[in-house]
Amino acid sequence: MIIDTHCHLDDERYYDDLSEVITRAKEVGVERFIIPGADPKTLKRAVELSETYEEVYFSVGVHPYDAQSYDKAFLEPFMTHPKCIAVGECGLDYFRLPESKAEIVIEKELQKKVFVEQILWAKALKLPLIVHVRESSADCLDLLNEHAGEQGGVLHCYNADESLLKLADKNFYYGIGGVLTFKNAKKLINVYPKIPSDRLIIETDAPYLTPHPHRGKRNEPAYCDLVASKMVELSFIEKDALISMTTENAKRLFSHIS
Repeated sequence: MIIDTHCHLDDERYYDDLSEVITRAKEVGVERFIIPGADPKTLKRAVELSETYEEVYFSVGVHPYDAQSYDKAFLEPFMTHPKCIAVGECGLDYFRLPESKAEIVIEKELQKKVFVEQILWAKALKLPLIVHVRESSADCLDLLNEHAGEQGGVLHCYNADESLLKLADKNFYYGIGGVLTFKNAKKLINVYPKIPSDRLIIETDAPYLTPHPHRGKRNEPAYCDLVASKMVELSFIEKDALISMTTENAKRLFSHIS
């Protein structure tokens, strides 16, 4: 069994054929799906999907791009749902910042504030974090070291920054997806062998970051198989062993998954 630990099945691009998407995934061994809570506007749909499909779970959180819309009072009721298994997708993203220095400071401070609130929320609930890190490794590392608890989490779409490998000691895992198959992923390919094998998990980030040879098309959980194949190539172990290892890792992190 493969667990797609990060797929946005609540995205409108799956409105017309989600059942077929899930069927295709199952045909290649993907049998569990986690929808990260990135956009509060689609959270209710994520909950509905988790209630419709036994294999689907969700998390609750706010993506750093939507930090201004963070509303704990709105999000909190969803946390008691039996299919809610994590907090996030939360974190820091400095890729798109305002032009003026003053606005940059304000934006970064807002993202940090909202990120810390979600870290503390996860800590109180004893749920793992799903962390988004983009061009913000130093600040993310500092905040997680200062505030994260034993429950740990996953660095979604791990960006190959070796400084973040230190978080393995704090029960953090590393989400590996389609980027590993990209021709320009040399940095990630070089760093990949340094990731502890008991901290590797598979994700797609569907419908984004579609792996080779399907780049340019909509991503979907069935392509976990392509990610696994590339991981096998770099890990020098049998595919069944890698799948078993990453699935056990994911179950250990997301302990509420059956």
